[in-house]
Amino acid sequence: MLARISSAWATFELTLAALLAVAVSALILLNVVTRSLGAAIYWVDELAIYCMVWMAFLAASAALHYGNSVAVTLFRDILPERPKRLLIKFVDLVVLIFALAMLWFCWLWYRPDALIRAGFDIQRFQGATFNFIYSEPTTTLGIPKFWVWLVMWFFSFGAFVHSLHNLFGASGSRKDAS
Repeated sequence: MLARISSAWATFELTLAALLAVAVSALILLNVVTRSLGAAIYWVDELAIYCMVWMAFLAASAALHYGNSVAVTLFRDILPERPKRLLIKFVDLVVLIFALAMLWFCWLWYRPDALIRAGFDIQRFQGATFNFIYSEPTTTLGIPKFWVWLVMWFFSFGAFVHSLHNLFGASGSRKDAS
């Protein structure tokens, strides 16, 4: 069950990351064309950056599932098989703790409990928490930044699911387990 959830989430992450890669390319091309015509669209750069950030976080989370994360394996490679497996499990545990911490920090950052208590009234929420996450706009797009920062929830959830699977799922399912 955990393996299916992790696999499905990784597929979702990579699909969305691929779509965002296409969007980044299209936005940059649009920017080149409009600038060469002397009619640059000023918000295109910002949108391309946000698409690239989302793409990077989603792909980084999916890399945890597939065992394709960047790693220095010099020490691990010289270990005998049993200590190597223990080291890999230890790293999975550290990633799981990191993912749980990230989920907690996202909760503290977004404070959905306080937003609900405020009746989804942003002004009341801000007055009670001094948290302005829901009203700070992006520079050129003019949308609230919390929409852009939602990628942290996606990344944290994905890292949690993938590291949980890596720690407790079938061993040997990832590249780095060999």
